[in-house]
Amino acid sequence: QVQLVESGGGLVQAGGSLRLSCAASGRSFSNYGMGWFRQAPGKEREFVAAIGWLGGTTTYADFVKGRFTISRDNAKNTVYLQMNSLKPEDTAVYYCAAGRRIGPAQGGERYDYWGQGTQVTVSS
Repeated sequence: QVQLVESGGGLVQAGGSLRLSCAASGRSFSNYGMGWFRQAPGKEREFVAAIGWLGGTTTYADFVKGRFTISRDNAKNTVYLQMNSLKPEDTAVYYCAAGRRIGPAQGGERYDYWGQGTQVTVSS
């Protein structure tokens, strides 16, 4: 069982930055590929970024490439999402997810555990 807790969301002006964190419980965090997803009001959940369980590979949605960076610190059982050059359309609840021994996967069905989410609001 893995429990995930996101933090770092908030209100920021367009062009600003935020860093989201996702802290995982358990001793086998390094065995999990991690992903970030988001869901805006009235929209479907969508993939944002992912990092494989081996940590060396990442993948991003086209709309965040060059702006967002995913990273992980296995010693701290934490995955991060650094978000720069934020836009109002980035406003959403951001969720992290964990999938056992998966590469950087875009499909939500690949993940076994999900956090409760953290709200990110970008004002224009």
